[in-house]
Amino acid sequence: MSPVSTQHVTAFRRFNRYFTRRIGVLDDHYLGQDRPLGEARLLFEIAGHRGGVSLRELRGVLGLDAGYLSRMAKALEAQGMVRTSVHPQDSRRRVIELTPAGRTEVREQNRRADAVASGLLGGLTAAQREQLTDAMGTAQRLLQLAGITIERLDGHAPDARACLDAYAADIDARFPEGFDRSDLVHPDELSGNAGAFFVAYKEGRPAGCGALRRLAPGVGEIRHVWVHPDARRLGLARRLLAALEREAAERHFTVVRLDTHSALTEAQAMYRACGYTEIPAYSDHVYGGHWFEKRLAQAGRART
Repeated sequence: MSPVSTQHVTAFRRFNRYFTRRIGVLDDHYLGQDRPLGEARLLFEIAGHRGGVSLRELRGVLGLDAGYLSRMAKALEAQGMVRTSVHPQDSRRRVIELTPAGRTEVREQNRRADAVASGLLGGLTAAQREQLTDAMGTAQRLLQLAGITIERLDGHAPDARACLDAYAADIDARFPEGFDRSDLVHPDELSGNAGAFFVAYKEGRPAGCGALRRLAPGVGEIRHVWVHPDARRLGLARRLLAALEREAAERHFTVVRLDTHSALTEAQAMYRACGYTEIPAYSDHVYGGHWFEKRLAQAGRART
């Protein structure tokens, strides 16, 4: 990753200050209602989950401190906006849901928010609104990508196994012949000196993965590059691929190889765009339809 310039940081902060002022984020009576933005956002998030949502899940989605979230939840419960209960399958978890009064307030909140948005957009022409909408979509996509972290895990880690389970289910539905889970790389091949496994986290939840194992002296093999449907079209697959390539370079591999199924045309296009060259089959992998490799010019250099 290249260093972030002062110019980019200044522009980002300037936009944040302008936008938060225009929509009234700093007002203790957000949207003219008798509560600050934090409580209003919490009500909105709870409303998006039918039957309630666990406080643990809300912490991950909103990125809130557990104590702060608990205090807001208690305040809303005292006001009759929400009610909490014990999770039916796990007595250690608490579930929070809206009361009828809470649902009424959220409906009013949405009405007022729509009015604010309409007021802002009303000063633009139709073409300018389209331009702004496209720009906001781009900004949201890039900010989602920026917020995703990629961590190296042991191949036996629960999140690693969960990602591979999701990967197997996904491609089983996409491959015409289905997918046999026995083809998954064994955890021992993705741990320690044998290999590595990376998991991407989006708002605290696993959103993608990729594996690297030693194929031959100086040669690594990339397997199981996968992105959750909710995190696709963000460029995450390329970030995972770059992390795997850096890991391969640190292990002094001079080349990495991979194969992909004939049905995965988007994967083939991505590998070619990332500098991979199609080569003859290097294995008799039953799901292989195209084989690729990439030379690592900076093998052994430290991870940036």
